[in-house]
Amino acid sequence: MTAPVLVTASLPIGPKPADDELDLFGLTHPGRVRSDNQDHFLIGTLHRDLVIHGSSLGDTADLPLRGERLATFAMVADGVGGRAAGAEASQLAVETTARYLNTAMACFQSAAPAHEDAFLDALRDGALQAHDTVRATAAQRPEYKGMSTTLTIAIGAWPRMYVVQVGDSRCYYYHGGVLRQLTRDQTVAQQLVDAGALRQSRMHESPLSHVLASAIGSGTAEPAVSRMRMSRDAVVLLCSDGLTKHVSDDAIAGVLRTMRSAEQACRDLLQLALDGGGSDNITVLIGRSVPPP
Repeated sequence: MTAPVLVTASLPIGPKPADDELDLFGLTHPGRVRSDNQDHFLIGTLHRDLVIHGSSLGDTADLPLRGERLATFAMVADGVGGRAAGAEASQLAVETTARYLNTAMACFQSAAPAHEDAFLDALRDGALQAHDTVRATAAQRPEYKGMSTTLTIAIGAWPRMYVVQVGDSRCYYYHGGVLRQLTRDQTVAQQLVDAGALRQSRMHESPLSHVLASAIGSGTAEPAVSRMRMSRDAVVLLCSDGLTKHVSDDAIAGVLRTMRSAEQACRDLLQLALDGGGSDNITVLIGRSVPPP
C-alpha cells in the first residue's frame, strides 16, 4: 500500500469558514464526441446531526438540526468500459465511498491530529471497499465484465485537507497565484517516466498516457492518500481527464485567477475543454470559501 504523504502548504489563514461562506459547484458534460457520460461526481458537507424525537417547544425550526459542519467533500469518478458498464462503475464508486465517508467522519470527529493516521487508513479502506463493490458487481453481471473507474476525493476538515487518488482524475490546489497538482496520475506512461524509461516531456505524446495502471474495479487498485494544511483563500479543483486532455494547467490557473464564483469558473473551464475538442466526458468541481457579504 502507498504510505500517506504530507504535502506542505502555508499555514491556514483566518478561522474556519462558516457554512454560508462556502462556494461549491460541480458540473459534468458528455463532451462533443461521446453520446453517453460515464463520469459521476458528488459534492457535499458532513455534519453532526441533531435528531429530535420529541419536544415541548412546539416549533423547533430554528434549532441547528444539521449541527456543526465536520467536513466538506468532493469526489469525481470517470468510468471505464462499455456505455452502461463505465457509468455503473463510477456510480457505484461514488455511492459506496459516500456511505463509507459518512461513517468514517463520524468516528473521526473534527480531524484531531491524534486520530489522523487512523483516518488516513480509513480513507484508503473506503476506496478499497468501492473497489470490492465494483468487482463484485462485475462478477455478477456479465454485461459489466471488465468495468472500472477512477476515483479522486478531496475532504476539507479545517484546517486540513485529505486527498484520495485512484486512476488519473486530478485534484488541484490554487493559492497565491500558483496552481499545484496534488494528485499523481496512476497511468502506465507515468510509471515509465518514474522508471526512467520515458521522458517527462514525451509523456503526453505516449499512447499509454491514458492507460490506467490502477483503477477501482480493475486488477489493481492502489489508493494514494495525501494530506495538507489549507489556507482560507485557496481554491480546490477536481476534474476528470476530459478537462486536462484539452486545457493546460496554465489555462486552468488563468480561469481561477479571475474567477467570480465557483459556478462561473466551472462553466468557463468546461467551455475551454469543449472548444479544445471535447473528445471525452468532462467533469469539473470547484470549492472555495468567500467572505460574507
